[in-house]
Amino acid sequence: MNVIIRCVTIVTFLLINLIVFQSFVASSSSILKSKESSKRQNILFVVVDDLRTSLGCYGEPVMKTLNVDNLAQKSVLFEQAYVQQAICGPSRVSFLTSRRPDTTRLYDFYSYWRVHAGNFTTLPQHFKENGYVTQSVGKVFHPGLASNFSDDSPYSWTNTPYHPSTEKYKMAKVCPNADGSLGVNIVCPVDVNKMPEGTLPDIQIADFVVEFLGNMSKSEQPFFLAIGFQKPHIPLKYPQEFLKLYPLSEIQPAKHNTYPERLPLVAWNPWTDLRERDDVKKLNVSFPFGPLPSDYQLLVRQSYYAATTYVDVQLGRVLSALEENGLAENTVITFIGDHGWSLGEHQEWSKYSLYDVATRVPLLVYIPNMTHTRLDDREKLFDFIDPLHDNKNQEIMQGPETDINELSLLFMPRNKVPAEHLNLIKNSTIQKRHYEESIRYQNGYRTSALVEMVDLFPTLADIAGLPTVPLCPPQPFSKLLCTEGASFLPLIKNITGSDNKNLLPKAMRQDVMKYETTLAQQCDERFATVTSEPVWKKAIFSQYPRPSVLPRDDSDKPHLKDIRIMGYSMWTQDFHYTEWVSFIPANYTILWEDLYGVELYIRALDPDEINNMALFARCASLVKALSRQLHQGWRDAVPH
Repeated sequence: MNVIIRCVTIVTFLLINLIVFQSFVASSSSILKSKESSKRQNILFVVVDDLRTSLGCYGEPVMKTLNVDNLAQKSVLFEQAYVQQAICGPSRVSFLTSRRPDTTRLYDFYSYWRVHAGNFTTLPQHFKENGYVTQSVGKVFHPGLASNFSDDSPYSWTNTPYHPSTEKYKMAKVCPNADGSLGVNIVCPVDVNKMPEGTLPDIQIADFVVEFLGNMSKSEQPFFLAIGFQKPHIPLKYPQEFLKLYPLSEIQPAKHNTYPERLPLVAWNPWTDLRERDDVKKLNVSFPFGPLPSDYQLLVRQSYYAATTYVDVQLGRVLSALEENGLAENTVITFIGDHGWSLGEHQEWSKYSLYDVATRVPLLVYIPNMTHTRLDDREKLFDFIDPLHDNKNQEIMQGPETDINELSLLFMPRNKVPAEHLNLIKNSTIQKRHYEESIRYQNGYRTSALVEMVDLFPTLADIAGLPTVPLCPPQPFSKLLCTEGASFLPLIKNITGSDNKNLLPKAMRQDVMKYETTLAQQCDERFATVTSEPVWKKAIFSQYPRPSVLPRDDSDKPHLKDIRIMGYSMWTQDFHYTEWVSFIPANYTILWEDLYGVELYIRALDPDEINNMALFARCASLVKALSRQLHQGWRDAVPH
């Protein structure tokens, strides 16, 4: 009996120890997972509405975008990044699903891709399914039916998406007129204290993000934080004090601000958005071509610049909070525009086109310890710069020898700074604070490789070490997770020296380009047999729908049922080529043989796209070769 009791006691002791051991193993595993999770890089994904490449870091000397420029110093800057359609809803759904509009089947705002096309996994959803807290702030997905009136919740987001309470005043009569009345205007500098609730949406967005980052700094779980700033989307509503950064006397009209010769009529968009606003209505601008009066062109450009700097300041607040909460060295940052915007180029004032100015966007990618490494513990990566309220900046603005324009010199390559300004730049307070950063930026990471917004999803997944996103099959509608782009992380590694591979020797690239440009000037038939070796992709693609050849009220934003023509555009390193062809919306059929217009711009010789070469007989062979490449589509251009 004693033996039995002794045996039972021993077995019980062993079982208890086994349970304790298993509990210890489980606890240790949980701790290891938690530590592993805390090591994973966070993602800060910033989208700015209607943001063209008018930024200091993109070579616009008039712009005061010092916080974006500071981020650019620590990032890879992509000089040739393009959206898949230059309109908010389709563009955002495209890069957030990594599918092109012909796959999402969203060309307007009036369908939800999960119902209309396929139950596609989104970029934030992929991170959520791999252990990330996902949070949407502001305009990330396009609101309304295009995101199921829920910002694609609960699929994409862990937390409830945040929208500022002042969004509902978007169309309120708050814009001051010269006679003291208020209207719904394009040009809309305001006294923030007099606004409903005493604030503006982008200020509220930054406020929310600062609080969110403070909370997440105490968490061990990684986050995917998407921020959608709303300006400089029209109306150009922003705090009126930003106007003093852009004196009207210094604002210039667009370089080419008239209707281009040989532009196919179908390519024109009549910018109805502007015509619907109170201030523009009073101008009695003729439809569809009538130009804005010259003085009003300058006012719109001035307000676009001011609204951009206003958003730059909100971004600075966000980046500073990232730094202050100890997250800057463990957070990947992507900064993009959802499409560009014409500021009078080609006599147009909107997106809704296939011009370079509407489809090309800023793209900055910051990867800690890859695109930038902190020099020492004293270096602040993201020091907040406010050109309005920073006393040190005020010293520069108000100094007797200084003009506000000279702020833009801080990030200009030194060999381009006028000699008379060199001493000022060396001695200014801002220069002392940012001297090392501006020097490093001159030698920093930029690339002219062609990339597309559909490339963002697989790239961020690769950077974060998430499961690889496979290439979509030819019939992708039943495939939940796939990409119609390509991860450009190998390109970033190559640029930053993290990878020893060379995509193409620089000297060879320059020689090829020089030879081909000479041929391009003549557009002779030999060119069809000469193609430059690509730096990354051979070509990138965008598209835009039209309801008719002749411009009409819905030419900018036709409903799917009314689309009769689709413009398909392709950029190579040398050319921008477009075909406007028949499109049948009932079954999404493209009729390539049914042409309504062709455009060809030689990029090196005509960067402003004012000289359509497609109609010249001497360019026929080149047009034929580019047409064949366009029809082959994006799959043929994906790097292997």
